[in-house]
Order: sequence, then structure tokens, then C-alpha cells
Amino acid sequence: MTFSRIGKNIRSISLISAAAATLALGGCTKDFMETNSDPNRLESITPGTLLNPTIYGAATYGMSRSRSFTFDLMQVAGPFPNENVDDQIFLYDFREDVGNGIWTTGYKWLANAREIELSAAKLGNSNYLAIALTLKAWMYSVLTDCFGDVPMSNALSGEDGKFFPTFDKQEDVYKTLLADLERADTIYGKGSTATYAADILYANDFTKWRKFTNSLRLRLLLRSAGKMPENYGKMAEIINNAAAHPIFTANADAAVLNITGSVPNISPWSRPQDFSTGRVWFDFFMKNLNDVNDPRLKLFASVARGKDNANLGYKGLPVSYMEPQTVMDYTPSGLLQRLVIAPMIVPIMSFAEVEFIKAELAQKGHITTSAEDHYKSGVKAAIEMWGGVMPTNYFDAPAAQYDGTLSRIMLQKYYALFFTDYQQWFEHRRTGFPVLPKTSFMFNNGNMPARMYYPTTVRIYNTENYLKAVQQIGGDRLDVKVWWQQ
Repeated sequence: MTFSRIGKNIRSISLISAAAATLALGGCTKDFMETNSDPNRLESITPGTLLNPTIYGAATYGMSRSRSFTFDLMQVAGPFPNENVDDQIFLYDFREDVGNGIWTTGYKWLANAREIELSAAKLGNSNYLAIALTLKAWMYSVLTDCFGDVPMSNALSGEDGKFFPTFDKQEDVYKTLLADLERADTIYGKGSTATYAADILYANDFTKWRKFTNSLRLRLLLRSAGKMPENYGKMAEIINNAAAHPIFTANADAAVLNITGSVPNISPWSRPQDFSTGRVWFDFFMKNLNDVNDPRLKLFASVARGKDNANLGYKGLPVSYMEPQTVMDYTPSGLLQRLVIAPMIVPIMSFAEVEFIKAELAQKGHITTSAEDHYKSGVKAAIEMWGGVMPTNYFDAPAAQYDGTLSRIMLQKYYALFFTDYQQWFEHRRTGFPVLPKTSFMFNNGNMPARMYYPTTVRIYNTENYLKAVQQIGGDRLDVKVWWQQ
């Protein structure tokens, strides 16, 4: 979202559209106040008014960007054949407007989360205040991990006449988000206990919302631990005291949006063929699943076809397929449309991710539980989240066995983060794993991009603060590392 003069109307527009979506999602008219003139405009809101459209909008947009951006970049799936492709993200070829969508969409839904926060605070409803702080932490963390420094402290302030916000340093953004999550953990169940239309994520189960708050806190504590070593102690405290700081303990707890298919809770892909057409799985993604005979293969992919339509099993596209020495005499495994046909799921944060966080902490000696046990639990949870049945002999395969290394943990975490917005990319930047194949055709000197370009609209409408931010981070380039990478 840019904060141009056009942005003056963003808050009112988003509130109107979001309220209409909530009416349809929740079917609950008690969240709406009668108006004297315009029946489509709200004069006031409750904390429940904007919750469902905000969850749905942010989660489904993240899923769509996972398909169109993260899949490419992390060699999950990409375009094939490549004719008429303007940019090829898997070759680290980013267009200048690569970040426009997440910026605009992220700030739009953040404006709604801010309204939920203000309304909850006004009514003394701590449950919804904690939810608002959690939503803000989730959405701001995605934005800052995409770009680095971003507007936060004086963003979303168009009504106060602040249309051109300054950029906060990522270190300060992270400290604020972690403090907000810590606060949220302590206020569930306090103050007013009023509830509104059942939310589409947890149906007003605030115990599960609290688990999401603390699990998200683990994600952000781990991501920034390289710059804040004290985070390891904080993570151990959370994990070792589940009664005081509940976290995900099963797939049923996870922040995974269930898309029912009943209007308006419908698939973000109105045409499932748009998900699968002209896209195939990359060889890296297929090979590692093949090595362990993973049950997700048949849930995700079609079989590859050779000459005379011969069944070649599950075989992906090599990232080097444009190299002269690479012979492409087959059609790689394609994407199954079932993944985006309701009923379906939209992962925000999974139980498997929490288990892999624990596995990493145990592997590094920060907690005393078994890294192997957490690793195995994470693999099982990731498979079952997608409807797979965990084979009893899965870990008999050498490639599936826990070998005591971070690389083995991160390879399976890569699969656990499948379809979870940009998280595979963020974790690769943090750890360097999994190690992805390269080709001589890659841009950015063959190095994984460390960030997105700031949106082109920001350069135009918030030029002064954009230039200050660029100087602050060391340039608006793909190879400029964000704070937690440095």
C-alpha cells in the first residue's frame, strides 16, 4: 500500500468491502449498525466485523503468492514450456514490480487488523485485542521479511493526515511484533468475554487462538535469533512451560484455514485450471519425495509422460532444462487441481512447523527433548495435514532417517511449508537450506535473492521516505540482506 492521496480513502473502502464480506461469511447482522443514509457504509464496527474477511483475504492471498512466486523461487513448481514468460523467478529474475501486490494487499488487511485492535481496546475485549495483535504480527512479519525496513510506527494513519509514512528498521519491527505477541499471550480471557460471529479460522476457540499466538512467536523468535541470541532462552521457556504458554500440539490446533466451498468461503481459484495450466513440478521437489516414497506424491502430482504417452512415474523439470546439454524428451509431472478445489486447506502456520522449530532447537542443544522425535513428528504431521497416510516404514529409507544435521531437518521443513505464503524462501535465507540446484542462466550472480524491490508506487508517491529507506538498508537491490540475515 502506498500512502499517496489516493490512499486517503483506503480505510473507508476496505472497511466497507470487508464488512460486506463478513455479513456473507458470518451471516450475523448483530455486528452491523443501522445507517441513516448510505446502507453500504458502516458508522461503527465491533471487533468481529472485520475478522473473517481479514483472515480469508490475507490467507488466500498468501497461498496464491506461494503458487506464483515461492513455488518458482524455491524450485517447487514453475512454468513449462516457457514461451511468452515475461519473468522467470526460478532464475532469480525479478521484475521491478515484484513486490507491488504483497505491499498493497498486506497494508490493506493490516488496516482492518488495526480497526479490530482499536475496537477491541475501546470495548475492553482482550480476546479480540489479542487476536488483532496476532494478526498484525503475522502480516507485518511477512512484509518485513519480504522487503526489510517497512513503514509501521506511523503507517495506517491516513485519517490523521499522515499519508507519507517513514520506514521503520526491521530490528525495531521485530522487537515490536515480539512484544505484541508476548502481550497477547497474557491477555486472553481477561476483560469482556463478548463474542461475535464465529470466525472462520477457529470458530471463536480462544484457546486455539492463543496457541497460534505463541506458535507464531516461536517462528519470529527463531528467525531473529541470529541477531538476538537471547531468543533461544525465550523459546526454551515457551516450549518447556506449555501450561503458561500453550503452543500447537496437533494438526487440529494449527492455523490452517479450511475452505468449505460454501459461498463466500470458496477457493481463491475460481478456475482450477489456472492453478495447473502451464506449470509443472521441478525435479528437486519431485526427487526428494521419490527418494522416500512419500505419500504426498500422488496427492500433489500427475505422472510424467514419455514417448507414446509412456508412464514415467513422478518426474519433475530440471532447473537447467534450458541448458543445451539437457535433453527434455518427456512431459514433467504436473500440478493436480484437487489442491485448489474445495474442500481444501490454506496453511498459515502448521503444527509441523512448530515440531521442526523444536527439532532445530534440540539439534542445537537449546532444549533437552529429542531432535529426532520432533523431526519424525513434524514429518508425520506435514503428511497428514494434506490427507496423506503416514507409512509405518517411512523412516526406513536412508533419505528419510534423521542424521543429526540441520540440513535434514530443513529439507523436511521445506515440504512442511508447502503452500505457506513465502515461508520456504524466508527459511532458506535464514539457514541456506535446502541447497537448491543451480544453472548458468541464473541472474543475481546465481545467489538467492535476499529481498524484493520496494514497490514502484512507493518510489513515485512516497519518494522522500523511500530514498531514506534505501540509504538506510544499503540500496534497493535483491542482494541487500535484511537485518536478520546480516
